[in-house]
Amino acid sequence: MPTSRKSATEGAAEPDVDVSVAPQPRELTRSLKPRHLSMIAIAGVIGAGLFVGSGAAIQQAGPGILVAYAAAGLVVILVMRMLGEMAAASPETGSFSTYADRALGRWAGFSIGWLYAWFWIIVLGIEATAGAAIVHRWVPEVDQWVWALLLMVLLTLTNVASVKSFGEFEFWFASIKVAAIVVFLVLGIAAILGFMPGVTAPGLDNLTNRGGFFPNGAGAVLGGVLVVVFSFFGAEIATIAAGESQNPVAAVRQAVRSTVWRILIFYIGSIAIVVTLLPWDSASVAKSPYVAAIELYGIPGAGTIMDVIVLTSVLSCLNSGLYTASRMLFSLSTRGDAPRSWGTISARGVPRSAVLASTIVGFVTVGLNYVAPDTVFLFLVNTSGAIALFVWLVIAASQLILRRRMGPDAARALSLRMWVFPYLTWFAILSILALLVGMLIVPETRESLALSLALAGLLVGVGLWRYRGGRGSSREAATQPVIGSAHSESSQRQD
Repeated sequence: MPTSRKSATEGAAEPDVDVSVAPQPRELTRSLKPRHLSMIAIAGVIGAGLFVGSGAAIQQAGPGILVAYAAAGLVVILVMRMLGEMAAASPETGSFSTYADRALGRWAGFSIGWLYAWFWIIVLGIEATAGAAIVHRWVPEVDQWVWALLLMVLLTLTNVASVKSFGEFEFWFASIKVAAIVVFLVLGIAAILGFMPGVTAPGLDNLTNRGGFFPNGAGAVLGGVLVVVFSFFGAEIATIAAGESQNPVAAVRQAVRSTVWRILIFYIGSIAIVVTLLPWDSASVAKSPYVAAIELYGIPGAGTIMDVIVLTSVLSCLNSGLYTASRMLFSLSTRGDAPRSWGTISARGVPRSAVLASTIVGFVTVGLNYVAPDTVFLFLVNTSGAIALFVWLVIAASQLILRRRMGPDAARALSLRMWVFPYLTWFAILSILALLVGMLIVPETRESLALSLALAGLLVGVGLWRYRGGRGSSREAATQPVIGSAHSESSQRQD
């Protein structure tokens, strides 16, 4: 199969190429700075779902939703640690898709890569519509579809321009989200301790006196895990973007190690403040828990403030979703699993064809959301419902296999290692399988799981047929010191 001889995620950085002599750069540019990567890592786990979707989860499980967030967060922390081990050893634009190539076979990398790109392309349609709805409330004279189109065009231009422009946009989007949560946490702690003027310290009343900590039983908490677990999807974006950073190995280590405190502070911390300050069963919490808390603080214009924060989150998700989908399509192209043209790189070091390919499908999904929201678009959204769990399962399986192929000396040389291997790896695998079983049992998620499994089965079938008889298998790659060496695949090929 045709493969890329060198990409920016592979090997050491080379001097800038004179585009007048070589108009087609051989590498993606390494122009993402450490501040970009740190904020991309943070932005990956702070989405609009935290600010809006958490209300439904709180209504379902009451204060016990904290246990659901902690359980889901633990799975994500373990998955990110496993992915970090592989990514720090071999930073790749294709991230877990390329590791699946080596661990499970080319069919696996092909299947999970396309599933992941599809997930983010669908997200473009969802987020563009959500952002347009907010702006339309501010400027109702302009039709909502026009705002959706403008948002998509804006973020497309950002991603086509350069990876640095993507990084700058994401840096400021993430900065606004982080600042908002930090202010929310500070004010919340002050209110809980009785230091907020006009707000009575609630004590433990809202946690224990409204049906107890588990008012709807332990089963509701388990159901809550299924609701909140998908909020964490996106943390892996940092390992994909790291390949276009100035120091990918250090960037991966920092992103993975910071996952723990990001989940503890931004998710569990802020949700703990909501359920402590406000009755979990109130209508205002169900509608928008953060708006309800801001109104409790006595801050005027709470709804508008939250609209601005949610719009920022939507734009961040659009920006990172388009970037991530395009980089996965680019990686698939360089491995011969997508049209060759998507692997070309512009004079500014951007896989422009891959970006435009992601955008075109994204525009189609936006259109479908207005033309057929309850039929075609809903069907497409449901096909992506369980992809997050599929991706995490492949990451865990790949890390388990690749680590076992290593010798003890290579394992000790890893700059970032999975904790208590292989026991926590197996724990993560079993937890993810349990979540999939839970999706099957819960009526609300059963259809989404079935459609996601159908799409995954189709892609796996295509992958197995494409690489039937061992053609293009990962056996050769498996013999390379992929893990345990900071050198990338392209460097090994050139050596």
